[in-house]
Amino acid sequence: MSDDARARLAADGAPSAERPSGLGRWLADPSLVVADGRYWLYPTSDGHPGWGSASFSAYSSPDLVEWRDEGEVLRLGTDVSWAARHAWAPAILERDGAFYLYYTAEQNIGVARASAPTGPFEDLGRPLVAAGDYPGVAIDPSVFTDDDGVTYLYWGNSVAHGVPLNDDLMSFDPERVVSWVPTGFREAATVHRHHDRYYLSWSENDTREPDYRVRYAVGTGPLGPWEDRGVLLEKDTERGILATGHHTVLRVPGTDAWIVAYHRFAIPDGDGIHREIMFDWLVHRPDGDLEPVTPARTPIRAPFPPR
Repeated sequence: MSDDARARLAADGAPSAERPSGLGRWLADPSLVVADGRYWLYPTSDGHPGWGSASFSAYSSPDLVEWRDEGEVLRLGTDVSWAARHAWAPAILERDGAFYLYYTAEQNIGVARASAPTGPFEDLGRPLVAAGDYPGVAIDPSVFTDDDGVTYLYWGNSVAHGVPLNDDLMSFDPERVVSWVPTGFREAATVHRHHDRYYLSWSENDTREPDYRVRYAVGTGPLGPWEDRGVLLEKDTERGILATGHHTVLRVPGTDAWIVAYHRFAIPDGDGIHREIMFDWLVHRPDGDLEPVTPARTPIRAPFPPR
């Protein structure tokens, strides 16, 4: 970062000084859920050469600002017998008091189940999606539950895939997998619904590049077809904010307030393996499009339960 950029950040309020407190310094690929009256965050542990993390941890918060480290919840090679490295991009789902953790390990998608957000999580014992089963790379799972109660799994790098999960939430019918390539698609496809419109959003470019960013499309169903609507979240070089991507979307229960969580290069001097997680409001316009996200200058606060 240049001296001029550092001076501007100091004058405007450096984002590095405004990170939510209590989070690990280097985290990426967030997934959020609300349970037990708190927000729960499941990220990738960053800062490892070659993205070499071997475990997943959880954090909880009453308001998205003050966070508590809840410890390790799943370890490859110990809790997961079929993989030992590259623990990436978890996605968390709560259903009827049970918690399902979908995750990447050695370019496979796994799933583990627990009765509490802190675990212990019991792994399926094999990949849910094995490397090579489908075109592209099997990484970056996400999950979405529609209003009819059906939960969908999404994943992929270079090619996006989606499929409704079976009732056990740990299996699916391979014949029902839908595959497509969104505009500029790199990875991290995620879906949410607002009223009768579905939103697919994803990351384009490479997470090691400052231009890593989020794009979105709209559709009439959870598997499309999709109409590209452009960039949702991108860098702000004047503020030193770079590589804003690999996001998750959460509606605050009982409200029409929406949160987008994402990672960026850590400030200052971060890069593609030294990233930090941020939270911002996601706004749905009356015309059905999404308001482009402008990173807040101070951490947003969203108390739960809402006041």
